[in-house]
Amino acid sequence: MPLNNKQQTYYDLLGVHPSASAIEIRRAYRELSKKYHPDTTQLSTATATVKFQALNEAYAAISHPERRSIYDLEIGYSRVVVVQPNPFHTLTPRPDNYRSSAYLDPTDRPLSGGEIAALFMLGVTFIGCLVLAISIGILRGELS
Repeated sequence: MPLNNKQQTYYDLLGVHPSASAIEIRRAYRELSKKYHPDTTQLSTATATVKFQALNEAYAAISHPERRSIYDLEIGYSRVVVVQPNPFHTLTPRPDNYRSSAYLDPTDRPLSGGEIAALFMLGVTFIGCLVLAISIGILRGELS
């Protein structure tokens, strides 16, 4: 059923954009269903019932992925993104305590216990190799 420009889409009825996620659609439905439920609203029962039924119809149509894709085709909405964003160029907000130093990045996380243990073992191994090389040199008489 193609809709003309004067009729509301289910997305308009729920107050979400056609690209909204399932979570956003569910949140909008829950909020509006509390507002228009005939037992909890200030509206007349007849008006609340009509609005609540329309809300349920909209949610039933776009909460299920297959029904949603069929409905999107009916209203002429396409999920195909023509222009793709550049994945290598993303802007991330800088933290408040940002310092522009290449070596002191305040967003670095502290080392975990396992990383500290690995660094310690690496250091001990390096020192052990130095001691072994020096002692071999002394025993052979090359270092005097």
